[in-house]
Amino acid sequence: MTKTNPGRFFEDYAVGDVITHAVPRTIKMGERALYHALYPARHALHSSDQFAQSCGLPFSPLDDLVTFHTVFGKTVPDVSLNAVANLGYAEGRWITPLWPGDTITATSEVIGVKQNSNGKSGVVWVHTTGRNQHGEVLMSYVRWVMVRKRSDSTAPEPVIPVLSTVVAPADLVIPHGLDFTSYDFALAGEPHRLGDYSVGEIIDHVDGVTIEEAEHMLATRLWQNTAKVHFDATNRTDGKRLIYGGHIISLARALSFNGLANAQMIVALNGGAHANPCFAGDTVRAWSEVLDTAETQAPGVGAVRLRLVATKGGAGVLRGEDGKYHPDVLLDLDYWALMPV
Repeated sequence: MTKTNPGRFFEDYAVGDVITHAVPRTIKMGERALYHALYPARHALHSSDQFAQSCGLPFSPLDDLVTFHTVFGKTVPDVSLNAVANLGYAEGRWITPLWPGDTITATSEVIGVKQNSNGKSGVVWVHTTGRNQHGEVLMSYVRWVMVRKRSDSTAPEPVIPVLSTVVAPADLVIPHGLDFTSYDFALAGEPHRLGDYSVGEIIDHVDGVTIEEAEHMLATRLWQNTAKVHFDATNRTDGKRLIYGGHIISLARALSFNGLANAQMIVALNGGAHANPCFAGDTVRAWSEVLDTAETQAPGVGAVRLRLVATKGGAGVLRGEDGKYHPDVLLDLDYWALMPV
């Protein structure tokens, strides 16, 4: 009998299964330093204790996407080790900030399965929850992945979950104490507040970053993501290592600082798709579209719903005439962020 983990195949998932993911992880300031080294991350609330304290928080929380990457990495050996592709996200909510010294654990419930028509793979939907050492929910989200089949076994009865297309503003969780009434726009880097943005506005974030093998491999190891397509060049017929989609998310989010410096905290992930693969050598740019705005109960705090697009092409280009994503588009992400009113 083998003692190694070959990863789960499509046949190994059943709706209702709850998977406890291995290896709790304590997050400290080293992860913050590496995050800021990997991405041009400059949002003030995640950079400065003094700035965070002026906004009513005890000190600066780690970047919201550090929570996402760490929780996501826990799930890979059980959910996507044999994945063909990570297809999308929905119903993501950040509930509790991640503070230096917190220990993250994660569980996932299988909520849907559907075999593909080729009979060689299938789609699995999971609802994942990350918690801290106190049992408090840090974040939760749904994602779906295409997973290889082990054999020509009989297909299970398909179960496709009904998912919300957007997290309602009333369901956004605002960190306890957050107060933007004394917000320092000069220190934050831009003067633009919520009322300065219009629904339908397109923001070209201007800057670009060329991805190198070394940095994306470091990032994937940092989050303990063990998916074969990211590490093993023999896993794909083209001999290339696929860039971890979360790396593109963080890169695009960091690039969005130029134009959205005051979109300080991500509080919900409405949906997302990794539209096309990304490889080392690609130059990634980003643009955003304002989809909605909303009030919150926190003093001086509003919410902005944004479409964040990572692309190898120009701003504003999303789909071709056939309705499919343009070949240059790498990421289409729909999220809520908190911004001063």
